[in-house]
Amino acid sequence: MKFVDEATIRVQAGNGGHGALSFRREKFVEKGGPDGGDGGNGGDVFLVADGSLNTLVDFRVARKFRAESGQGGAGRNMTGKSGKNFDVHVPCGTVIHDIDTGELIGDLTQEGQRLKVAAGSHGGLGNTRFKSSINRAPRKTTNGTPGEGRHLQLELKLLADVGLVGLPNAGKSTLIRAMSAARPKVAEYPFTTLHPNLGVVSPGLLQSFVMADIPGLIEGAADGAGLGMQFLRHLQRTRLLLHIVDIAPLDTGADPVEAFRSIEAELRKYSGDLIEKPRWLVLNKIDLFAEDDLQVARDMLLGELNWQGPVYQVSAETGRGTEALGQAVMRALEDLQESGD
Repeated sequence: MKFVDEATIRVQAGNGGHGALSFRREKFVEKGGPDGGDGGNGGDVFLVADGSLNTLVDFRVARKFRAESGQGGAGRNMTGKSGKNFDVHVPCGTVIHDIDTGELIGDLTQEGQRLKVAAGSHGGLGNTRFKSSINRAPRKTTNGTPGEGRHLQLELKLLADVGLVGLPNAGKSTLIRAMSAARPKVAEYPFTTLHPNLGVVSPGLLQSFVMADIPGLIEGAADGAGLGMQFLRHLQRTRLLLHIVDIAPLDTGADPVEAFRSIEAELRKYSGDLIEKPRWLVLNKIDLFAEDDLQVARDMLLGELNWQGPVYQVSAETGRGTEALGQAVMRALEDLQESGD
């Protein structure tokens, strides 16, 4: 399934039904009075967070959604039937903006959460409503009014606890395969990951967290280069970032220090909030080093970066160090939850 995280739709609430013009006609009643009923109300349009959805791809085809209009009133003071509401199901994590006004309408983050995005109109009044002591046979009614219509921008921000960032081929997809049941595509060329992948990591009994593999960033990603700009938004909901660095970039000859700094610069440029999130350094591909050489490479890298945060060493290919990393992440997330962050 193609991953789509943006869509525009048109929603139209139902119109109100017209009020009825009617008079009683009964046997043995010499003068029947007015008995026109009111029109029914139009239905509302709701967006509903649905945990079974993980993309906005359905809205590439269906873009217009309309609630049912109310029916007109009738004689014998019968009110018209109100129109049915219309529910539009969207993935959890969908942010909704009004395109015409730029207003943020809502953010659906919980399964089953409902948000009214277009209100149905009230029905018109029947002629019974206008009866008075000086007007015993009113012929006045009112029409139902049009329901609310809106153009909406839907933007999906993945709900993940942990986000993986790093250059293409840093090993993010391989790491999420090693730590979860997710099976993103892995290959020896840049931009193997073309859309975010989610994996559930279970480091212990009754323990789990969601990890997001974000497509690799390159220099200029925050300005639209590569794939990064399109998907950086998905890091905004994460509580912890794992910055993956290839400590043995033999195939590209890239400098791990420069690789780290380029990604850090893009995070800072895109959003000050991203760079302030808790971030751990994860050195990948340690299986390509002898133990002594690994220690030397690690010390040199940390010294040049002047890194003060947590550091973990893993081999996503062999799984070495991934269990310890998962357990540490779980403890950190539990601590963040207790502290309210």
